[in-house]
Amino acid sequence: MSRRVRRRGVQSKDKEKVVISPVFPEAAEDCEILRPGGGGGGGDGAGVAAVDWTCLADDTVVQLFSCLNYRDRASLASTCRTWRLLGSSPCLWTALDLRAHRCGPDTAAALAGRCSHLRRLRFRGADAAAAVMNLQARGLQEIAGDYCRDITDATLSVIAARHEALESLQIGPDPCERITSDAIRHVAMCCTRLRRLRLSGIREVDGEAVGAFARHCPQLDEIAFLDCGSIDESALGKVVSLRFLSVAGSRNLKWATASLAWSKLPNLIGLDVSRTDVSPSAVSRLISLSKSLKVLCALNCVALEEEVNHNPAAFTNTKGKVLLGLFSDIFKGIASLFKGTVVKERGIFGEWRSWENKDKNLNDIMIWIEWILSQSLLRIAETNPHGIDEFWLRQGAALLLSLVKSSQADVQERAATGLATFVVIDDDNAAVDPARAEAVMRNGGIPLLLELAKSCREGIQSEAAKAIANLSVNTKVAKAVADEGGISILADLARSMNRLVAEEAAGGLWNLSVGEEHKAAIAEAGGVKALVDLIFKWYSGIDGVLERAAGALANLAADDKCSLEVAVAGGVQALVMLARWCKVEGVQEQAARALANLAAHGDSNSNNAAVGQEAGALEALVQLTCSQNEGVRQEAAGALWNLSFDDRNREAIAAAGGVEALVGLAQGCSNASQGLQERAAGALWGLSVSEANSIAIGREGGVAPLITLARSDAEDVHETAAGALWNLAFNSGNALRIVEEGGVPALVHLCASSGSKMARFMAALALAYMFDGRMDEVALVGSSLEGASKSVNFDGARRMALKHIEAFVLTFSEPQLFSMAAASSAPAALAQIAEAARIQEAGHLRCRAEIGRFVAMLRNPSSILRACAAFALLQFTIPGGRHAVHHAGLLQKAGAARVLRAAAAAATAPIEAKIFARIVLRNLEHHQLEASI
Repeated sequence: MSRRVRRRGVQSKDKEKVVISPVFPEAAEDCEILRPGGGGGGGDGAGVAAVDWTCLADDTVVQLFSCLNYRDRASLASTCRTWRLLGSSPCLWTALDLRAHRCGPDTAAALAGRCSHLRRLRFRGADAAAAVMNLQARGLQEIAGDYCRDITDATLSVIAARHEALESLQIGPDPCERITSDAIRHVAMCCTRLRRLRLSGIREVDGEAVGAFARHCPQLDEIAFLDCGSIDESALGKVVSLRFLSVAGSRNLKWATASLAWSKLPNLIGLDVSRTDVSPSAVSRLISLSKSLKVLCALNCVALEEEVNHNPAAFTNTKGKVLLGLFSDIFKGIASLFKGTVVKERGIFGEWRSWENKDKNLNDIMIWIEWILSQSLLRIAETNPHGIDEFWLRQGAALLLSLVKSSQADVQERAATGLATFVVIDDDNAAVDPARAEAVMRNGGIPLLLELAKSCREGIQSEAAKAIANLSVNTKVAKAVADEGGISILADLARSMNRLVAEEAAGGLWNLSVGEEHKAAIAEAGGVKALVDLIFKWYSGIDGVLERAAGALANLAADDKCSLEVAVAGGVQALVMLARWCKVEGVQEQAARALANLAAHGDSNSNNAAVGQEAGALEALVQLTCSQNEGVRQEAAGALWNLSFDDRNREAIAAAGGVEALVGLAQGCSNASQGLQERAAGALWGLSVSEANSIAIGREGGVAPLITLARSDAEDVHETAAGALWNLAFNSGNALRIVEEGGVPALVHLCASSGSKMARFMAALALAYMFDGRMDEVALVGSSLEGASKSVNFDGARRMALKHIEAFVLTFSEPQLFSMAAASSAPAALAQIAEAARIQEAGHLRCRAEIGRFVAMLRNPSSILRACAAFALLQFTIPGGRHAVHHAGLLQKAGAARVLRAAAAAATAPIEAKIFARIVLRNLEHHQLEASI
């Protein structure tokens, strides 16, 4: 796979491998930090003078610290005692985001000394949630936990008990299925100052739990129970302090009860019922009965959408309330909240953010609208319901881009994730909807996302990079990303110490590197070195970043110049390391593909030999051909095929068990993908260049599966199977095996009907080898796989083979033109015949002993075989062929000119044999002349 897209994925604790270390080393004395190039305090004055940065005012240093992420703060603070103390200033530790780091009890305890003034905390995973109390941050006011699927009642209850000053608690978006109403009730009893509660995926929220909030939390003005199983609707109607309520995605709600109870809430101004089965009558009741309600959000509510389709005027009279749905103009609806103010509907979010004097109620509503829209749009993007295209193109993409500019960090991140997700229509095949991707581009999304990717907040860096990566699957968007400087930005992010950021950046480079026009730019931006470094940096267990880095390197290695960059940067060692030791199939597949591409430039650089010489490389690739994953087997076989073009590699592959492994692979891939079949046969073709390997392949049972593959419907498989059988047929024992295993009909079929000229050509050559007389003696003594010749009608097989060889050669014969050439020997006529007969791909074949075999065949009693031999030598010596000069040299050493002249002058030879022999002589003269210049 040459590219990858990624939706929002579930993060497991096993993937959190980057550790934040809060313990700073003690320095014996305050350190002097020198500018680059500066001396050590003395010198002749020619260099740059040393600067004592410790002379900066403390306030300036603290401001400098505030601009850095936690890791960089730690690095800076470790330089000296003074800065270590300043780095611990309480004002720098009012907010802490641990999502990118593994945070266990030990790390939390080590951070505790800095957390006495901590007010806001974000973390990821149930393990981090359990460690929160070790921070000793009793003054915490806001807690937000992501991907806490395994969080338990006990953990949530302890968090609540230890943080009584809590005003905001948010756990999601993953379902908290292990949380029960008991823990929710405990939160209400402990956190009496709570103003906002947002929980996702609770199985049941009973009346007692909800009632506890009504009794104990008088300031609670927002509740969000998202994607919950059941909620006590009546109890929610008694939480009279509520101003905002969201039950988006929740199931089993009794809407008649809910609409009556919630319409009586005296302070309710915002209600979100998106992604539920709310009925039109319930919505009408809420609109009619609620005196305080201002905004009702109902995105992706099927019953409402069906009602509007049936009756377009269904919700036209909303009594001054704003109803937001997929069927409405959301921008226009939000703009209508600002009565008496002239605003641009599409720019409403930007205008509101720019106002200095804001109405508090409207400000609270807009903040809440941003949050619920970001939640629901992301969920809708993830599920990608049928019939949603028009919404995304008409306003959905623009809404996400508006939300990306939010001042709320979690809204920004979710909107960026939404942009990454809604364009993807098929994860497995890396398919992106072109209209959606281009809608983002048209609305100015590319420069916006690239600017976000340069943010100092690593969370938004990661999500912006993910969006850029997925959008870049579209070639038009990829060009826009490159034109806007996105390649340099992604290359910089790939160097991040934050694994999540580096992973998404590597994904972006992976997709951009599909385009040939972007490969050089990635290399120039330092992307190759950054990708190789990622493999060494996060080698242990981080499969996401490794797969993306290896995939990008695989794409880059397909380019000749970039493949050299990969090798120089240590890419061969890194990729072989992955192939040898990594057990993740996606990583193995991309590492093998990268090695295959590195080895594909044998004529232009030394990477092929370098891969083969890397310790354990060939053994690892041989092992990967036995993988349970078809993609891994395919890429490993492709790598061995390319590597087998090097003589030393070819023998080393065989010594590593490659013959047995590849024969086994060929035997098991008759029903596999065409790609695997092609590469399995291709690898055997490459190994069989060596006669020793050819004999070993025959003895291991490689003939039968190759014959089976020769019957494939795919032309690419025809070529590799025919090529392998051609090489095998050079050996008389293998030729007999091919006949005995039913190979003649298969090769005859290829020779007669394959859509590939190369397959037909090599099938004809294999048949010629089999019936040029060398196999006869072996057949007579009964040599075969089992030691006793099978019952085969050799005469019938020979007649069939010669008939189709002749028919193949005649397809390149035009009687009138051949007659003219025979009569005049005019160079122009010969050149015209040669060009018409040329098979372009045959120029890539490199022959050795085969040349002598064809020269000998020119003397064969069969005129058909003589014509075939002359035709083959024509293909191998045509000027411009990659190995034509090499073949001409072999012919000259073999004294072929005399034989060719005899063939050209033979009175009984067919005209094709004569003309082709003359063209070969002309080719030899051309090469001799070229060599003498």
